[in-house]
Amino acid sequence: MDFTIPEEFVMLKKMVRKFTENEIMPLEMTVIEREADRGFEAISSIPPEEEKKILAKAKDLGLWGIDVPEEHGGQGLGMLAKMLVEEEMSRSICWIFLPPDSPNLDFLASSCKPHQYDDYLLPYSRGEKTSALALTEANAGSDAAGIQLRADRKGDKWVLNGTKLWISFGPKADFFIVIAVTDKVKKQRGGFTAFLVDKGTPGFTILRNIPCIGDMLVYELLLEDVVLDDSKVLGEVGQAFVPLQNRLGVRRIELAAKCCGAATRCMELMLTQARVRETFGSPIGDRQFVQGMIADSTAEIHATRLMVYHAASKYDSGEKDLRVEGAMTKVYGTEMLQRVSDKAIQMHGALGLSKEMVLEYIYRMCRVWRIVEGPSEIHRWLTARQIIRSEKPYETILGML
Repeated sequence: MDFTIPEEFVMLKKMVRKFTENEIMPLEMTVIEREADRGFEAISSIPPEEEKKILAKAKDLGLWGIDVPEEHGGQGLGMLAKMLVEEEMSRSICWIFLPPDSPNLDFLASSCKPHQYDDYLLPYSRGEKTSALALTEANAGSDAAGIQLRADRKGDKWVLNGTKLWISFGPKADFFIVIAVTDKVKKQRGGFTAFLVDKGTPGFTILRNIPCIGDMLVYELLLEDVVLDDSKVLGEVGQAFVPLQNRLGVRRIELAAKCCGAATRCMELMLTQARVRETFGSPIGDRQFVQGMIADSTAEIHATRLMVYHAASKYDSGEKDLRVEGAMTKVYGTEMLQRVSDKAIQMHGALGLSKEMVLEYIYRMCRVWRIVEGPSEIHRWLTARQIIRSEKPYETILGML
């Protein structure tokens, strides 16, 4: 079993680390100040002009389209390469999303029809368009079967009515992947359909920003008599559930990769503090309880990293059903980061609570990550259900037997 990262990926990882430290981390105090000052306003923590500059530099370095297949104009390096990049960039609290967003790329690549390539898949792959997934509703968060937004067939058109909540990237998105009910009886078993809804479509409105903890900007969407023709159906009518689940698996693994990066930053700060901070005449790193914090954090970060790399390698080998891997890595990664950031704050004392450091920012953000893309409780249930239902040894599900 080879756990070695390919040399070209190691070089990529080192290059992104340097890019993150030189170009992104200098913006962190600006991000902290803007997030603290914005109150209830939907103001991005990263100044738009600075984000534009960073993305331009990232493009010059070849960091766009990392996991986009070559036939779609990308580099075709795969999911593992993208996760390595996400991990390194997440050492900074400036959350930059490199085009294209991998989960929606997966959804589009698996479901776009040929006539949708030029309008959606290809410009999205090149970073010329942005997208957002509109899935969650007031009564349909963890339980997607509770979706109420409906798409009714009227003549040769589809008419969409309903609302979506907690939708990220709202004003930034050029188009939305909207999940609607087309068969109230079948629902997720043949009654969910994905639609491509362009920004500016009559009847489609971003109602409001919903102020939340940390750097989370989310919105409520209203679809009121939105009329679409068959060209806007993504995939097959009634068959959105499987590609949706695969898409969610990609996002959950990506989140775990981000947690590895943020936890690594916490560890770096812990190590510095252990070496330079002295109490009662000696460095606190000489204290056994501090050593325990560092040892436990090291093991947890390493375990999460291996889970992410294994899941990404399975994806690159052709495995698309990563529901169990996505659930496990998301739970373990987000809860790992909560524990590691908590230890880091504890080791720094009052300084760790202050906005002069990034630790309190990371701590609040990982609390968000424990809920978005499905809370830990749902993922534990999903993992256990898949293993209990299978008649095969559980190691087989994980590709270990």
